[in-house]
Amino acid sequence: MACFKNKNCIVIQRVYLFDTFELQKGWAIPTSFLQMECTFLDHLSTRIMGFYSFFLWLLLLFSVISSNVFTVYAFKGTYGVNYGRIADNLPSPRSVVTLLKAAKIKNTRIYDADHEVLKAFKGSGIGIIVGLGNGYLKEIAVGEDRAMNWIKENVQPFLPGTNIAGIAVGNEILGGDDHELWEVLLPAVKNVYDALRRLDLTKVVEVSSPHSEAVFTNSFPPSSCVFREDVSIYMKPLLQFFSQIGSPFYINAYPFLAYKSDPEHIDINYALFKSNKGILDAKTNLHYDNMFEAQVDAAYAALDKAGFPKMEVIVSETGWASRGDDNEAGASLENARTYNRNLRKRLAKKKGTPYRPKFVAKAYIFALFNENLKPGPTSERNFGLFKPDGSISYDIGFTGLKESSGVSSFIHFKVIGAYGWLGSSCALLLTTCITLVLLISAS
Repeated sequence: MACFKNKNCIVIQRVYLFDTFELQKGWAIPTSFLQMECTFLDHLSTRIMGFYSFFLWLLLLFSVISSNVFTVYAFKGTYGVNYGRIADNLPSPRSVVTLLKAAKIKNTRIYDADHEVLKAFKGSGIGIIVGLGNGYLKEIAVGEDRAMNWIKENVQPFLPGTNIAGIAVGNEILGGDDHELWEVLLPAVKNVYDALRRLDLTKVVEVSSPHSEAVFTNSFPPSSCVFREDVSIYMKPLLQFFSQIGSPFYINAYPFLAYKSDPEHIDINYALFKSNKGILDAKTNLHYDNMFEAQVDAAYAALDKAGFPKMEVIVSETGWASRGDDNEAGASLENARTYNRNLRKRLAKKKGTPYRPKFVAKAYIFALFNENLKPGPTSERNFGLFKPDGSISYDIGFTGLKESSGVSSFIHFKVIGAYGWLGSSCALLLTTCITLVLLISAS
C-alpha cells in the first residue's frame, strides 16, 4: 500500500489484500481514518519484516547447528545388539525391527550389508552398523573406486531412510591367521573413508574395524596390557588414522571365553558381575569387581601405551553362551541370564570404568538370536537373547515380541521414526516460530 498525503485526505495509489481485494487508484478516504490505518499497517509491516529477517537468521543458525551438533553418531545410548543371521529359522528382517522396537534397542550391528535387512530398517530410526566382510578387503584396498562402487551399491541408496550409522571394515583382522589381510586393512579403511568423503557422508557414516583380544600380549592386570609386537606395526598406523577421523576403538570382549579357558583360576562370580572380592591392580591402585570393566580398561591401557590416550573404547561384541559342550565351562542358561541381565543393568547406569571414569561404557551384546548353522563348538550356536519366534530365551528384563504389544509398538514407531532426527528438529523449529509470532502479536 502506498500512501500520499494532501491537505484533506490520503489518496490511495494501489492496495492488495491477499490478492482478493483492490482499492482503485485515486480513491480518496478521509485523512483522519487513513492516517490511523497507515500507521497501523506501517507498524505491522515493520514487525513482519523484522520477524521475516529474524526467521531467516533462525534458519541459518539452525542449518549451522544441524551440520555440527546433530551429526549422526554410530552409537546412541549405551546398549546395542549384534544381529547375526547364520541360521535357517530366523524371523523376517521386518519382524526383527518390530522385536527391536518392542525391546527398545536402538543400536545394532550386522556382518554384511544385506539389502533386505537395510530395506526393513527403513524408517525405524534404529542405528545400524553394516559390515564390509573380510573377503572384500583385498579388492577394496586396491583403489578408492572399488570402495566407491561398494558404497554406492550397499550404503548410499538406503540413506537417509535407513539409519546406516557406520561401516565396520573387516572383523577381527589383526591378530588373526590371515597375515595378508593385516597388510590390506588400513588401505581398505582409507579407501572406504575417502569414498564416503567424496559423497559427503563422513558426518553420517562412521568407519571402524573391530578387534579381538588376540591383538594384546596380555590383559591382566589391566594396566599391563599392551598390543602384540607383531600386531603393533599394523595397529599403530590404523589407530593414527582412526584418531584423525574421530573413530573409536572397537573390541570384542568376552568374560565367558576368559572363564572358559581358565575356570580353575577365575572366580565365576567376578565374570558374572556377582558379589566377589574382585582384583586390585597394584600399578594403578584401582579395584575391579567385574571382568567386563577390567577387559575394557585393559584396552584403554594398551591405547595409552600406543600413544592414543583420548580414544574411546566401545565393546563391539560381548555375551555368554546358554549351552555348550562338556568341556566348555560356564556355558549354561542360568549363567547367560545372569551375565546379560547384570551387564544390561551396568550399562544402564551410564558411567565409565575405573581407569576411564569420564568415558561412558557402551557395548553391543552378542547376539540377538541363536544361530543354528554356525560352525564350531556348541556354544557358538547358543548366544541368543531371543528365540526365532521372538520370545525371550531367558528373562533379563525384555518382554519379547507379543502380538498385542509388538504390532502396536511397530506402528507407533513407524510413524514417529519415519523422519528421524530431522522431523523432531523441524518440529522444534516450528514450535519456536509459532511462539515468536504469538509474542509479536501480543506486543
